[in-house]
Amino acid sequence: MTTVYIWGGPERYKNYRRAVEAAGGRVRFGGSAAGCGALLLPGGGDMEPWRYGQANTGSRGLEPARDRAELLLLERFTAAKKPVLGICRGLQTINVFFGGTLVQDLPGHSAVGGIDRLHSVRTAPSPLRELYGERCVVNSAHHQAADRLGSGLRAVQWAPDGTVEALCHQSLPVWGVQWHPERIGDVLDGGRLFRAFLSLCRT
Repeated sequence: MTTVYIWGGPERYKNYRRAVEAAGGRVRFGGSAAGCGALLLPGGGDMEPWRYGQANTGSRGLEPARDRAELLLLERFTAAKKPVLGICRGLQTINVFFGGTLVQDLPGHSAVGGIDRLHSVRTAPSPLRELYGERCVVNSAHHQAADRLGSGLRAVQWAPDGTVEALCHQSLPVWGVQWHPERIGDVLDGGRLFRAFLSLCRT
């Protein structure tokens, strides 16, 4: 059984734990990541803008300690060519790690009254398209997004306004989605993504 590492505590990320366990994996929170087969970067606050060469023009809920820890984890897991899945902030962290930048304040994509927005997406040929087809509906609860893509990354899914909704690395087992498969409910089978992610650990 694959052990997936998540930086942070189990109470904050219980939705992700449930999703990984439902897909047949297990989660380790905090402590050492030694022996873990994959890394999951969950949603959360914004990254420090200086990390992608910008002044703060709209970032909030900054988590400097988390930035440091997750970027170091990305360095270790990508060096070992182990699978990485980024969700929401996690996609943004992946993009920054590979040298990309972020849109700091994007209208029209945040949750409304604590409820995720729903919108359609278009998906290019990719593992994600194999899972969900060319068009599907996803949930949205973010105010930042990938802007210039980092080295080796390819956008594979877009919202109607052109916002990148998913990306993949061209040679490493690194995926990122801007939406939330761990809580998408009946709109889409989010478990399909987690199962595919865990299958990368066995190939």
